[in-house]
Amino acid sequence: MPESNRKKNRRIPVVLIIVALLLAGFFIRTDYILVQPGEAQDLREMVAVEGADQADRGKFFLVTVAQQQANLWLLLYGYLHPDIEVQRYSRVIPSGMQEQEYRQLLEQWMRESKSTAQVIALRRAGYDVEIISEGVVVADFLERSPSKGILKKGDLITAVDGNKTALAGEVVSAVQQRQAGDPVELTVQRDSGELNLTVTTAPHPDDPKLAALGVYISTLEWEPVLPLRIEMETGNIAGPSAGLMFVLEILNQLQPGDLSGGHLIAGTGTIDVSENVGPIGGVYQKVIAAERAGATYFLVPEENYEEAKTAAKKVRLVPLKTLQEALDFLDSLAAASGGSSHHGGENGALFRPAA
Repeated sequence: MPESNRKKNRRIPVVLIIVALLLAGFFIRTDYILVQPGEAQDLREMVAVEGADQADRGKFFLVTVAQQQANLWLLLYGYLHPDIEVQRYSRVIPSGMQEQEYRQLLEQWMRESKSTAQVIALRRAGYDVEIISEGVVVADFLERSPSKGILKKGDLITAVDGNKTALAGEVVSAVQQRQAGDPVELTVQRDSGELNLTVTTAPHPDDPKLAALGVYISTLEWEPVLPLRIEMETGNIAGPSAGLMFVLEILNQLQPGDLSGGHLIAGTGTIDVSENVGPIGGVYQKVIAAERAGATYFLVPEENYEEAKTAAKKVRLVPLKTLQEALDFLDSLAAASGGSSHHGGENGALFRPAA
């Protein structure tokens, strides 16, 4: 065989090996997840309140992030793309928890977020809303959780520092009132007995300035008793981070006038029944999604403000700690345009703070 043919034959296996390696990169799953900008969705299309006012010119947007477990090539793409955050799989989904279990937990948080928003908005509108709850259950632990060995999966948290809690959001809010490293007293139902336990909080993995128990929790079988019908269809969106925007959309439909002041307003943030706005993950990507949708303003939890500033190019950021601050800002928009948002402020006749 001529020498040139032998060299050509040797090159064929090398090419096949290279092709096989390139293809393998699409199937090799890594221990990383890509967090990417999702979508900004008009809440008017998701929320329907009985007897709603339909005359609004502006819009409130819910914003999402997209998460995807990375193969080898997607991981490389994620590291190179400026809008994508790469996180370890174990930081997003706790070790020992299956992906399906984590998805179910996110769906539970979404149900709780929607119910909490309904309670807050209706109470602001002057209705008395009863909450029926079976307690806050410990579902799993984060890595290096300070609660390991103290709490157990299945524990029901009924009080924090002696104050009764019916909802997971109330537990989170109560813990985050403390400094990281402070002890927190928990009242827990385990088996058929009641325990008083002390956990020394640790810095929250997403924001070290916040105190955390290092546990995944959800409210076990709770629901509000609503005086009127509110339908909320969110499709495949899960998690608790749209709570603030749900409240604003429900209020906008309950009241006469346009709470948005004719503007396109996006935002994010958890909310508890005491109307505290809490931090969320993926704010960088959510700001990008809001700008792509043409939002003029972006309501952001104060704890996420610094990160949001690194993403914002056109949208105006509005940092918040409470629902009242969001309503005050919307009032300022209405005043600037010569109108009124009609929610009446803290002591207004139509809308009042939750009891």
